[in-house]
Amino acid sequence: MKKSLILVALIILMVTGIAFAGGQQDSGAADEVKIGFLVKMPEEPWFQNEWKFAQVAGEDYGFKVLEIGTPDGEKVLAAIDNIAAQGAQGFVICTPDVKLGSAIVAKAAANNLKVFSVDDRFIGADGTPIADVPHMGISAYEIGKQVGYTMAEQMKARGWAQKETGFMRISFNELPTAVDRTNGMTDALIEKGFDEAYVFESPEKTTDTEGGFNAASITITKNPQIKHWMVGGLNDEAALGGIRAMEGNGFAAEEILGVGIGGTETAISEFKKEEVTGFYATALISPKRHGYETSEFVYKWITEGVEPPKTTWTSAVMIDRDNYAEELKANGLD
Repeated sequence: MKKSLILVALIILMVTGIAFAGGQQDSGAADEVKIGFLVKMPEEPWFQNEWKFAQVAGEDYGFKVLEIGTPDGEKVLAAIDNIAAQGAQGFVICTPDVKLGSAIVAKAAANNLKVFSVDDRFIGADGTPIADVPHMGISAYEIGKQVGYTMAEQMKARGWAQKETGFMRISFNELPTAVDRTNGMTDALIEKGFDEAYVFESPEKTTDTEGGFNAASITITKNPQIKHWMVGGLNDEAALGGIRAMEGNGFAAEEILGVGIGGTETAISEFKKEEVTGFYATALISPKRHGYETSEFVYKWITEGVEPPKTTWTSAVMIDRDNYAEELKANGLD
């Protein structure tokens, strides 16, 4: 009888111990910090690099990054539910549409998630930025001016006459950041004496190289009087698309000038070519800060209750064939 009681007691202790151990494991899993990182175009190098540096921050601080591509509003809202179900406590997002801001904030609140916007700032129903959501963005207008100044300097250095030189402004006016960038380019050129009559608006339907190519092809055809083209837009892809269209229309490399924004592999590949192309330079925007620091901000917000600054603005450095390798190394992109 005594042996039976002892055996029962041992079994109870074993079961209790296993249950306790299981509870300890569940508690540890629940304490793990998980941060979502949602981007609108996951195939683009810029966003891949943001993810890369977010992962570095995760390794440094010990949190898990949940990477999800969200190219439209439906996928954004589904992704927020998804990361909440996985146990995330917050997320960083580059929204595919800034007007989704209010819906994203509401969905985050419903899931008890902290939200931090990156690259493109949320716009509320009244058409103004949602100031309560922490944001890290690019000084789009000032970066656009850097591009414009570079074009003006090169136009002068190459001795291009105004009456033969056009600025092809590849625009994507659906996105405020794009408007700010192209406005900055235009204003900088005009400030340096460029005639506004030679600014040619060239709307693109998509923000990739094909979109830039199609927009540029139309403008080139309509303006045969232009002998020298300068081209810029939202990103490297817009400028390169314009350059490819010009090459296809018989323009030599020395007759055209493309200046991009982003410093992506799209641009770097042009610099690495043995033969000089019409793609002259790009404004390198470091995805390191946009990936690492945003994730770090959200982590400290979750674990320490330290709210991020409401706005953080980053700048760019102009790179070309001569200095790109050095600058990439300095920004952890080599």
